[in-house]
Amino acid sequence: MMDEPWWEGRVASDVHCTLREKELKLPTFRAHSPLLKSRRFFVDILTLLSSHCQLCPAARHLAVYLLDHFMDRYNVSTSKQLYTVAVSCLLLASKFEDREDHVPKLEQINSTRILSSQNFTLTKKELLSTELLLLEAFSWNLCLPTPAHFLDYYLLASVSQKDHHCHTWPTTCPRKTKECLKEYAHYFLEVTLQDHVFYKFQPSVVAAACVGASRICLQLSPYWTRDLQRISSYSLEHLSTCIEILLVPLFR
Repeated sequence: MMDEPWWEGRVASDVHCTLREKELKLPTFRAHSPLLKSRRFFVDILTLLSSHCQLCPAARHLAVYLLDHFMDRYNVSTSKQLYTVAVSCLLLASKFEDREDHVPKLEQINSTRILSSQNFTLTKKELLSTELLLLEAFSWNLCLPTPAHFLDYYLLASVSQKDHHCHTWPTTCPRKTKECLKEYAHYFLEVTLQDHVFYKFQPSVVAAACVGASRICLQLSPYWTRDLQRISSYSLEHLSTCIEILLVPLFR
């Protein structure tokens, strides 16, 4: 079926391999933007807008990726320009990753408190010209893997019938455990948007680390199963540094 998520289809492993090949070609994030201190504010704006428009995680994460790497390469000098770039990144990402009826409309964007509080009103011409600028900057290639593109595939193997709590008793209901773990994993996925430090890792590593951190929070034993190692090709040792960074906010 066309509406079937790729990670549940018969070619899921092939799609995963293709994404892993593509992530090896992603450009290095240099953190050179003079506006890097404003990054968190604009990531929050994109998160709020994507939530308001009910965009999928892949669209939100692609939008932040586009914003970060555009800021890293080009000098955006004014707040109005950065707002326009941020919104254009979200529009492009939603057109590429989400359903057509979820793509934000200009009226929706301008009516949000986020822009109205800054006395900004974006025009269709401004957004279209900025979208074109972004497409040219990324060589018209928006097939850019983010952790959100890998997470659901790894979640398929996130819970096992052999799992134990605290190294002692079996999980009573794997289905409920999996639902809880999914919530944790998506929480950690959103945490990765807040700090550009996660660009040090490949997106697939970050996604796998989100699952690993979730299993640790739920005290599932072992923390990383053979099925997870098989599906992701990562050992727990490979993910340990990223997992530690994810867990730091919970233990402050």
